[in-house]
Amino acid sequence: MRVLMLSTPVSTHFASMVPVAWALRAAGHELVVAGQPDIAAAVRDAGMNYAVFGPRFHALDLLLPFLGGGDRPLQILGPATAESLESGTRPWVLHSRYLLPRYLEFARSWRPDLILSEQFEFAGLVIGGALGIPVVQHRWGVDMLAFAMRPAAEELLAGACERLRLARLPEPELILDPTPPELQLPELPPAQPVRPVPFNGTGSLPGWVHEPFPQSRRVCVSLGNQTLALNGVPLLKNIIAALGRLPGVQAVVTAEPEYHEEIGTVPEHVLIVPPTPLSHFLHTCDAIVHHGGAGTTLTALATGLPQLVLPQVVDLAGERLVATGAAVSIRDPKEQDDPDVVADRLRAVLDEPHRAEAAAALRDAVHAMPSPAQLVPRLEKLAGP
Repeated sequence: MRVLMLSTPVSTHFASMVPVAWALRAAGHELVVAGQPDIAAAVRDAGMNYAVFGPRFHALDLLLPFLGGGDRPLQILGPATAESLESGTRPWVLHSRYLLPRYLEFARSWRPDLILSEQFEFAGLVIGGALGIPVVQHRWGVDMLAFAMRPAAEELLAGACERLRLARLPEPELILDPTPPELQLPELPPAQPVRPVPFNGTGSLPGWVHEPFPQSRRVCVSLGNQTLALNGVPLLKNIIAALGRLPGVQAVVTAEPEYHEEIGTVPEHVLIVPPTPLSHFLHTCDAIVHHGGAGTTLTALATGLPQLVLPQVVDLAGERLVATGAAVSIRDPKEQDDPDVVADRLRAVLDEPHRAEAAAALRDAVHAMPSPAQLVPRLEKLAGP
């Protein structure tokens, strides 16, 4: 079976599909990822073949022009509304329309038996409908954008569908969802659960992971490179200041080396490390502070860690995590910038027993989901003989 994978030019979106791709390869199937140069390194790190189309996309450029005076996206965008979600999804649909002719030409030549695309990439649905190829969409987290994305895609891709003699934008034959049902929005279309096997890129196992540390507890702080690039270093410094108010806690803070000088001097119990796959060391931690990214959230869930979430663009997971009891969320940017507030909320995450209990329950729910390998027969059946 030949499988064509399509991803938006965001490496973290692509990473969510990697475990399913590995399962397909391990079962003997041929697989090619098509996309722009932005995700070439991520595809290579995952050990897959890549067909490059078009120039770099530079996803951060969608937000950077609006961030004047050092503001973060949360300070500009405010709480998500139906209108803001719809306007925020349209650039991604336009991106699908832009690449559709190139992807379609490649699919006609390569002749895949199955198309696997992530939830923001709608070109796959058009290609599948035009060529009679089954399409599987892969969510990458709590999907509060689905109801905004679909109408925008139907509107902006209507012309392409008409030219290809499709009455409307096709639906996927199957949706894969790595989010445990306890966390996902209940009103979404039905999906096949698939266990979120953590993949946060590749890297060497650092020596400090298994070295003893004098503090009684360890906290990971991971805001992601996108957050730091979008004026997030002052936020990270505020979080580090909050950690200074928590004696007995070691903090491991991940940040690209280019930001280390701006971060400056940190307390002795704070360890600044370059980006490291979270799956290498989260099992040594007692909690995690993060920006609400889907990959970070699901990795923390699989490890059973209680979470402090400081959403930065759209609050995709924080509100749902809070409802389970496994997390505390700070949504107000002014409170996020107050070290006393952050320290207080992190104490709640660490000290309230029901947080760890709820996180352990979610970990068990994750481990009960079907593995990617268990879903391969269903994907093979979709593709046909």
